Amino acid sequence: MTAREIVRYPAPVLSTPAEAVSEITAEIESLFDDLIATMYAENGVGVAAPQIGVGLRAIVIDADIENRGERILKLLNPEIVATEGEVIWPEGCLSIPGLVLDVKRHAHVEVVALDEIGREIRVEGSSLLGVALQHEIDHLDGKVMLDRVSAIKRAMWRKKIAKHGYPVEMAGSEKEERKQALG
Repeated sequence: MTAREIVRYPAPVLSTPAEAVSEITAEIESLFDDLIATMYAENGVGVAAPQIGVGLRAIVIDADIENRGERILKLLNPEIVATEGEVIWPEGCLSIPGLVLDVKRHAHVEVVALDEIGREIRVEGSSLLGVALQHEIDHLDGKVMLDRVSAIKRAMWRKKIAKHGYPVEMAGSEKEERKQALG
């Protein structure tokens, strides 16, 4: 398990759709281990493989804030198959440090994916889990949260990031505050 460096927006891997995983190999098992280590090292709720520079459809999510490490989802080739309602949720992204945006998402999603041993599973999620599923699947589709806000906000933040860098580099206590805001 190695925590890897997070790729930062606007790196090309973040805007390129990831490739489907065709078989479970030792490399895929190692990728899941590294994704988990990275997620916890960065105090994130989830991480997608493109965020560590790997263009494969693999994500990990631990949205159970009160019981970290007990319900980790390891998903390959996840696809949203059903949605319901709408919610606006304050989202952060490890690839865009310091930025939190209100993003409109589905209030509830159903996802079909393969688990870490290649079995097809269905995952349903609302609240933080539902938002995390949508956010990480967006990464697999070559999208970041900036792609989910109005064109005006997107242009403003892209310009600010290009000119001044990221809004803030978060210290450990700020990461904890962000985690609680997401929960």
